[in-house]
Amino acid sequence: MRLDVNLLDYVLIAIYFATVLAIGFAARRRISSSLDFFLAGRGLPAWITGLAFVSANLGAIEILGMAANGAQYGAMTVHYYWIGAVPAMVFLGIVMMPFYYRSKVRSVPEFLRRRFNGATQLLNAIMFAVAQILIAGVNLYALALVMEALMGWPLPVSVVISAVIVLSYITLGGLSSAIYNEVLQFFVILAGLIPLTVLGLIKVGGISGLFDRVRQSTLGEGGLHTWAGTAGENPMQAHWIGIVFGLGFVLSFGYWTTNFAEVQRALSARNTNAARLTPIIAAYPKLFIPLVTVLPGMIALVLFGDLGKGQAYNNAIPLLMRDLLPNGVLGIAVTGLLASFMAGMAANISGFNTVFTNDIWQSHLVRDREDGYYLRVGRIATVVGVGLGVGTAFIAAGYSNIMNYLQALFSFFNAPLFATFIVGLFWRRMTPWAGFWGLLAGTVAAFASYFSYKAGYVNFGTELNASFWGAGLAFAVDVVVSVVVTLFTTQKREEELRGLVYGLSDVDLEDDALAGDAKWYRSPMLLGVGALILAVALYGVII
Repeated sequence: MRLDVNLLDYVLIAIYFATVLAIGFAARRRISSSLDFFLAGRGLPAWITGLAFVSANLGAIEILGMAANGAQYGAMTVHYYWIGAVPAMVFLGIVMMPFYYRSKVRSVPEFLRRRFNGATQLLNAIMFAVAQILIAGVNLYALALVMEALMGWPLPVSVVISAVIVLSYITLGGLSSAIYNEVLQFFVILAGLIPLTVLGLIKVGGISGLFDRVRQSTLGEGGLHTWAGTAGENPMQAHWIGIVFGLGFVLSFGYWTTNFAEVQRALSARNTNAARLTPIIAAYPKLFIPLVTVLPGMIALVLFGDLGKGQAYNNAIPLLMRDLLPNGVLGIAVTGLLASFMAGMAANISGFNTVFTNDIWQSHLVRDREDGYYLRVGRIATVVGVGLGVGTAFIAAGYSNIMNYLQALFSFFNAPLFATFIVGLFWRRMTPWAGFWGLLAGTVAAFASYFSYKAGYVNFGTELNASFWGAGLAFAVDVVVSVVVTLFTTQKREEELRGLVYGLSDVDLEDDALAGDAKWYRSPMLLGVGALILAVALYGVII
């Protein structure tokens, strides 16, 4: 699947890489403390952090994974956006960011330590670190696929070269470098995917032509609907209960509200209002990203008859690039793909180095050292994280559709964490050890559900549906265990919970509002409700 690139394409790619590294060197000059390295000094405006928030997620999950899902499951893939992302992003901005930001924590595990205890922090930190390395491997594998197609290099060589590129600018400039590169990458990604989608639609005869050909494909009529058939037969073999509860509530809220790789972008904002606006601003482009991910996947399905039979679904986007894009535009598209995978991996690695340094090394292994020491540890953790990501990239290589693998990881690590977090946030009676044992039990339940499906003991139909139900089971088990343990253990004193539990505000928190925050277009509530209304309206177009 070698892409027919020429000198012009290579020049465009080289210019992009030079720009990325230049941003890394520029950001390095601003790094004088661990706060600068891990949280960009908490000084960025909402529009920067908002674009970085959505770009950090616009990696392999979106580009290869969602296009693969579009080819395999059709229009139902938009559930991952309109019910599986936007509501949770709005909830994060309106309800949860004030607790994260104003408690001055540096990570989600650190919040859990303050709400529960050190054991809960360590358990979550280890789980998060493992998850980020595994997901970084997915992004790295996807990036290497493009390098392999572009250069003709073997996959192992492509993996290592790709890792070195990402490692360079994160190690240089920390989170500031990652965020400013993510803003650049957001626009580069769109510049590559929009022409691909437009030319693909022209090739199949427009939207009506695409729909006619999808009806004649293996997906049939079901490939054009989102909710129709969810009480019976549909391409995803998913029931509406699994979609609403498993994906729309547990997986979605678990990922978007507790995944530190995303929350970290909001924590770098300049004040509380900017932190709240970060995920809400990101929700608006998120609503329309299916047009350049899911739609191309459906186009690839009708253009390439061997997709999903001899050709992996993951190749949907590269195949379209190979056959549709002229030179020059091809260089922009390849650059966009490279940018997307680098953004995704950078988010994983910057989250990993922060949690490893602050929540494992500093909190439990080597305490009370000077700030410069932990800055050095963070840079070393970055190198180690990228190295481990190289290893886990070959796990992702074993999946025809990397989205199946990713959703399984989310059900293992995010669903139980969300249960622990949401119960602890709204129920002040929940005890420290309830947080620990609930999180552990929920994680074990998610693993047990998934491996029962893989062993053939339970039939969920598809691997994605198995992840939906596994996430729901993990959430339920976590809540039940948390309640039971709470009944037999001692809760924290009320003064220890101030600023960490809903209804117990910290009276000592200063008002950090800036001039202009009271204007209507900076209202998290107003903009959040607008995003939800728009999501419902879009569903009305494709029932």
